[in-house]
Amino acid sequence: MELDFLKPVSADIISYTEALSSQHFGSKVMMHSGTDFPDLSSVRIAVVGVLENRGKHLGYEEVDLDSIRKQLYELFPGNWDAAVADLGDIAPGNSLSDTYFAVQGVVSNLIKRKIIPIIIGGTQDLTYALYRAYDNLEQMVNLVSIDSRFDFGKHEGEISADSYLTKMLMDEPTNLFNYSNIGFQTYYNSQEEIDLIEKLFFDAYRLGEVCANISISEHVFRDADLVSLDLTSVKSSDSGNFVTFTPNGFNGKEVCALARYAGISDRVSLFGIFNHGNSAQESVLIAQIIWYFIEGINYRSNEYPFGSRENYLKYTVPIDDDQLVFYKSNKTDRWWIEIPYVSTGNNKLKRNTLLPCSYKDYEEACNQELPGRWWKAQRKNML
Repeated sequence: MELDFLKPVSADIISYTEALSSQHFGSKVMMHSGTDFPDLSSVRIAVVGVLENRGKHLGYEEVDLDSIRKQLYELFPGNWDAAVADLGDIAPGNSLSDTYFAVQGVVSNLIKRKIIPIIIGGTQDLTYALYRAYDNLEQMVNLVSIDSRFDFGKHEGEISADSYLTKMLMDEPTNLFNYSNIGFQTYYNSQEEIDLIEKLFFDAYRLGEVCANISISEHVFRDADLVSLDLTSVKSSDSGNFVTFTPNGFNGKEVCALARYAGISDRVSLFGIFNHGNSAQESVLIAQIIWYFIEGINYRSNEYPFGSRENYLKYTVPIDDDQLVFYKSNKTDRWWIEIPYVSTGNNKLKRNTLLPCSYKDYEEACNQELPGRWWKAQRKNML
């Protein structure tokens, strides 16, 4: 069974949470101990550690997640209903491929049970294993990466934390439908990589543009299945990571807001945090990032495609020979744009779909400008 790869939570963490008050978050989390495994039938969110860092040497010999767990479990939860379990850790395999196999099996098992895993790595190459966990679920995958780099790299040789995206694009089966980057920094990416993002009709948002208006990222997360956070996208003055020094990046408040957007998304089924060190300061930040992600899950609205279209206002905007169809939620004021099915093309989704968008996209359409996300989605459907 895939879950046999999970090692129990350490005795130190279990005794630590037992000493907390009944109001602390740790007292409300079901733990995988050496003698007890949580009943997953009632679990909605699962914390899983992956003690693997061979994808890229960051200056640390081991991955230590106990300090993160202590910081997380001594926080107080919000008014939450979703049951949370800590399923322990996946130990490094004899090779990286062994670790990927274990991660893929565990995560796939949990998603099939409709449990949302929160994966704490390790290096970001583990995102490849998370992506492969969807192979047996027969669906295309949308990946959102919060990262200062695109992580393209040489396809030859062993996968690494800075080449996992190339591996996703090249390896069969190619289930990656869309990739979106939140917070890239231009000087860390070659012009060829930036051009490739455009050529593949992917989405990328510069750090400055997101920091100036954090809400522009909300609709991006609303269309994501998998969210991967590289903690080096947070500036060192806020993360406390001075081994991999990052002078510019998101601050603590901004990255927590992004995590909450990811949690609120009705579609996100997997969240991973990678490329962090063992510093006490970083553990505090990671704990709060996880807290905000769980907070978001507890405030999901379960909107379209789960709800009825009667709860939405429909707007039709004529542009040249096209008619763009928008939907606005009466409940949350969030927007979607319809991507029509083109029977003569190689439409990957084989049906009309709704793409999350922003009010700005609607304004552009009213000004006779085709929204960029609509145009890219149309082209990508026909690839």
